[in-house]
Amino acid sequence: MTLVQLAADAELSHPFLSQLERGLARPSMVSLERIARALGSSQLELIAAAEQTGEETEVAATVVRSGEGTRGHYAEGEARMLVQGIRRFHPMEFTGANESFGDYFVHDEDEFLHVVEGAVEVDLGPQGVVTVLPGDSLYYGGGTPHRWRSVAPGGFRLFVVKEKPKHL
Repeated sequence: MTLVQLAADAELSHPFLSQLERGLARPSMVSLERIARALGSSQLELIAAAEQTGEETEVAATVVRSGEGTRGHYAEGEARMLVQGIRRFHPMEFTGANESFGDYFVHDEDEFLHVVEGAVEVDLGPQGVVTVLPGDSLYYGGGTPHRWRSVAPGGFRLFVVKEKPKHL
């Protein structure tokens, strides 16, 4: 994807993205969200990728303690990355309390979610809406439009595993 294509998809100016790329500007959270959505990713994944350098992590095992892991905005909630380094999968802990659906997310990567606490309705676009309760899991393939909301006040906590976007 060229900067011109990304600028059009993110509804941002090409000169602004060029400045970002060269480290001459910093994106607002709104701009970062637009860029992430245009790339089929999330703010959190972009931030985590910016913190990493080099090739895929060669170490067979790593530990991320409960107070560790990159944290940030993800969809209508907050998430914490549960791995360090460049990995093939992006497991994360996601918490949210939104009782209304936000915008659809669509990305090329498959995604798996498991409900730890609360109950969630997942709108899968043309495939319909499914309610996922504590202990339930849901898997959907890349290209599936999806968005989540809490079934009841009090919010929810999910374990989400997404394939690493090819561009990160």
